[in-house]
Amino acid sequence: MAKIKPQALLLQSKKKKGPARISLSTIVTCNIIIVLIVLSLYATYRHWHHRASNGSAEVENFEHSEKLGESTRLDLPSYAILSTAKGTINVELYKDASPDVVEKFVNLCQKGHFKGMLFDHVIKHFVIQGGSSQGSGVAGDWILKGKSHIQHAISPKHEAFMLGTRKTNKDSKEFELFITTAPIPDLNDKLIVFGRVIKGEDVVQEIEEVDTDEHYQPKSPVGIIDIVLKKEA
Repeated sequence: MAKIKPQALLLQSKKKKGPARISLSTIVTCNIIIVLIVLSLYATYRHWHHRASNGSAEVENFEHSEKLGESTRLDLPSYAILSTAKGTINVELYKDASPDVVEKFVNLCQKGHFKGMLFDHVIKHFVIQGGSSQGSGVAGDWILKGKSHIQHAISPKHEAFMLGTRKTNKDSKEFELFITTAPIPDLNDKLIVFGRVIKGEDVVQEIEEVDTDEHYQPKSPVGIIDIVLKKEA
């Protein structure tokens, strides 16, 4: 095998091409891409960090509002004592189940709204009612429908000796007050039950037995003298 002379090797090495140079435009393009990737990652981080902060704030606000609502319910009285010409009626208020209605009732009590309120409609085996400024209110609905002898499924809130009012506009200043003397489930869509009599059922029954005219209005006035609110029974 013939030997390659050193001069030939030198010539061959000169003929080999060196590594290709990277152009300036390629370098600039790569740097721009890297910068865009970094900015994109930073923007993504900021977005999710902002959402997490907002989520925490919303949770805190929700918890704060719930605590305020719970605080308001805890501040409401739990019991009301109705003084009438026939005796006293002790009522437990459903401040957890009907906080808005109980709050309105309490506010009206504090303003003396119920002092001297007459039970203007008394229907045996149905309801004693006061404060119906127009027509006969709940009692009138019962009379017009003629449902006093119809049987219905009964739930606890439909029982006798429940304290309630008519469903009205939230801003309405009217507040009918009634105490049932028998279950009345067929008027459920028109009534809001927000308490129950725990003492004085005999007083309710005595009022129920007063003489009334053909319009179920007591012939001798009987009503609420005053209402005292209490935290404990």
